[in-house]
Amino acid sequence: MSIIADAPFIQVFSDGSVKRFTPPTVDASSELNNGYRSKDVVIDPLKSITARIFLPDTKDSTAQLPVLVYFHGGGFCIGSTTWFGYHHFLGDLSVESLCIVVSIDYRLAPENKLPIAYEDCFSALNWLSRKTDSDSLLNQADLSRVFLSGDSAGGNIAHHVGLQALRDKECHVRIKGLLLIHPYFGSENRTKKDVEDGAAGEVEMNDMFWRLSLPEGSTRDHFACNFEISELPEVEWQNFPAVVVYVAGLDFLKERGVMYAEYLKKKGVEVKLVEAEDEKHVYHVFHPESEATRLLQRQMSDFMNHP
Repeated sequence: MSIIADAPFIQVFSDGSVKRFTPPTVDASSELNNGYRSKDVVIDPLKSITARIFLPDTKDSTAQLPVLVYFHGGGFCIGSTTWFGYHHFLGDLSVESLCIVVSIDYRLAPENKLPIAYEDCFSALNWLSRKTDSDSLLNQADLSRVFLSGDSAGGNIAHHVGLQALRDKECHVRIKGLLLIHPYFGSENRTKKDVEDGAAGEVEMNDMFWRLSLPEGSTRDHFACNFEISELPEVEWQNFPAVVVYVAGLDFLKERGVMYAEYLKKKGVEVKLVEAEDEKHVYHVFHPESEATRLLQRQMSDFMNHP
């Protein structure tokens, strides 16, 4: 048995088995900690879809709060809301923005290839609409102010779940805006950064994750990877929620994020691009207490709480 894919936190073997390596994790706690409480919930026991809810201490149990549904990154193959960086980033974000955060643990590739992650995450919206009256951490949720967010592959998921919510007329959750952090997109066409000296390792890594996550036989021009491959009618784009795209100046994927923002702008979508000039990919996960991360949290709060 040989290793056919080897990357940080994951190895995939020729017999189809997968070995994941988990960084430090944090347990949820109903006790108030740093201004928030957290709780793990099951969204679908048959599909092993779970979530972690973060509720800020508002001093007013009747206040209606916006909801941020968050999708973690990891090339669709790794990651969890229980990871140390995600737990602290999202808990602190709930306090900064006075919002309820629902962070989704969806099924991972390569065992569960796309579009399964999209289906799992969209099902979380329907679950949310049913649970607001039965879960004490969600009874303050204002379903007219729901935002979708995520980093890297999670940013990609936020885009696709936003599209699905727009197409599905039975979706009872109103998506007010999308906050994409260093979104993970691609295509068969190489960008300028793809062909720069020194980029070969990053290109190889990205291509590997796309091979592991896309359906068998697909290219990077599959709709999951290439945001320009969309079945949304042109007239429907005017109903797409407002979007803010966060990019990092030292991130290999910055160029794709800029291209995505420009694509939305051409479709008539209200979009804003925000750059952290001296930061790397998903710095907020690796450094959840850094000043750059605090700034990102304030920027996200401003977007969600803007009238």
